Amino acid sequence: MNITGDFPALTRAQWLGFWRDKANWFWLLFFPLMFLFLFGFLFRDVGASKSQIALVGDIQFMKQMPAPAKKQFDDLFKTTHFKSKSAALSKVRSGDIDGALVEDGTTLHLYYSAADQVTASTVQGTLQGFVSGANQAISQQPVTFNLHTEQVEDKSLKPIQYTAPGLLGWAVAMGGVFNTAMPLVLWRTSGLLRRLRLSPVRTVSLVGSRTVVCLVVALLQTAVFLSLAVLVFDLKLTGWWWLCIPLVIVATLAFMSIGMLTGAISKTVEAASGLANVIILPMAFLSGSFIPLNTAPGWMQGLAKVLPLGQFNEGLLDVMVRGEGPGALVEPVLVLLGFGLVFGLISAKLFRWED
Repeated sequence: MNITGDFPALTRAQWLGFWRDKANWFWLLFFPLMFLFLFGFLFRDVGASKSQIALVGDIQFMKQMPAPAKKQFDDLFKTTHFKSKSAALSKVRSGDIDGALVEDGTTLHLYYSAADQVTASTVQGTLQGFVSGANQAISQQPVTFNLHTEQVEDKSLKPIQYTAPGLLGWAVAMGGVFNTAMPLVLWRTSGLLRRLRLSPVRTVSLVGSRTVVCLVVALLQTAVFLSLAVLVFDLKLTGWWWLCIPLVIVATLAFMSIGMLTGAISKTVEAASGLANVIILPMAFLSGSFIPLNTAPGWMQGLAKVLPLGQFNEGLLDVMVRGEGPGALVEPVLVLLGFGLVFGLISAKLFRWED
């Protein structure tokens, strides 16, 4: 056996096989680079972004702050004036601003949301530094003003409250896309679609039956996810939590349409799986399923609002954690239905019964 002679030939053959397989280059090079650029753009300007603070009423602390400190404060915070404390707290609770500052004598009350612990800690630490510096400049005493912090949500709530909606959204999105794309390609490559086309079975029955299956799976997925989150991780659901059910149904239909498009343009099951991952994983990161987007650039936060998963996650957060009512679902439902309609029409145009 000539091991020395076989080894170079086998190595060359293996390398040529790797070189010629385009899928290898995509998964080993381009896919990781895609996430490099995604995270690079996501965190590139984190340090330069301003935190948004609501100033409720007349804040004497701001007026007594020395000019150099005031300039530094303006460089770090974007302030908005509110007359109503309840209106400011509502903005904090919904995530539109990072904190609300209320002055009561020499006590400054900072209200923040626990939805983003990183931003909340940054705002608290920065404001405490300004308060300490102002005290020294104003009176040369250790304490003149003091800062009291309080979260706007129930203090018994745990971080699972804010991570669960995004993870549930990602899971439903994955299910909707994969449970539609994979069977479609498998049925077409195996010839099943061609046989069904020649049979008395109507197209609407085929699509309708698959839709029912996907919806049942999504609802079971949601039930198991929420049950375990409540029983094991002490997730606390608000009074309007059940509104996530119609939202899950609409979202599943939207992601099924993306799955139909994925299956329509994919020739193999492997290609459909890869394309589905390329669609869902970046969308999950851009939509805040895994990490909050409060510190992301403004354009990326705007992008999350037009992505179906971004709207789905925001709707889940509103009804499951923030206690918002039916009105909070209007925008997410309209966006999801719009995506479902557009992708559904494109999928119908590109649909093939056989290769």
